[in-house]
Amino acid sequence: MKTTLALIAQFVLFLVVDAVGGIFYHPFHLQTELPGTALAQRSFAWDGVVLTVVAYALILLIEALRKRLRGAAPWSTLALAFALLAGYLLKLGFVTHNW
Repeated sequence: MKTTLALIAQFVLFLVVDAVGGIFYHPFHLQTELPGTALAQRSFAWDGVVLTVVAYALILLIEALRKRLRGAAPWSTLALAFALLAGYLLKLGFVTHNW
């Protein structure tokens, strides 16, 4: 039960960090231009993904310091994978500029 709650909490944390970094807060200004149309330009902001990976690294560091890396790291990795997949499916970080 504890691991399920920890998995859900980490998933929500990673998804929120991805959303904030992909939509509102761009500290690194990392963008990839995507093919668009004649009337619209598309790009992807990588800041949410970078901030999510930094949060994941901090969680792994805390787990290593508490000596619970073997038991908790696979669940944290699963939460990260699910959050990045959900962020991609929700199109977090994708920006369209209509001209």
